[in-house]
Amino acid sequence: MATDRTGLRPAGPGRTCIGCRGTDSRSALLRVVLGQGEHGLAVVPDPERRRPGRGAWLHPSVSCLDLAVRRKAFGRALRASTGPDVSEVVRWVADLAQGEPTDQHEDRKRVLRDEHPMSTQR
Repeated sequence: MATDRTGLRPAGPGRTCIGCRGTDSRSALLRVVLGQGEHGLAVVPDPERRRPGRGAWLHPSVSCLDLAVRRKAFGRALRASTGPDVSEVVRWVADLAQGEPTDQHEDRKRVLRDEHPMSTQR
């Protein structure tokens, strides 16, 4: 993580991974929120960091995901009364590990990246 010019503090706000409990920048972590799944409450990945609600942060790696599931950290961090379903996050991290697109908006993001950076038309 980058530090400020004095070298004493981190430059930006740090987030803590609920799996390994390590601190990192927002860009290095995946935000997850509590949403409605097929069978009740579910943990939903929020790679765009725009979904409403209380969020938790996780390194997008299999090892941190396994630690978070084993410690039952999702329910605690998201303040869920029951253990939420984590299958969507497991699928998202597995797809990322295999190099497959993880978001249905991946094509849209690619198009936006190809546009001129100063374009005002979307």
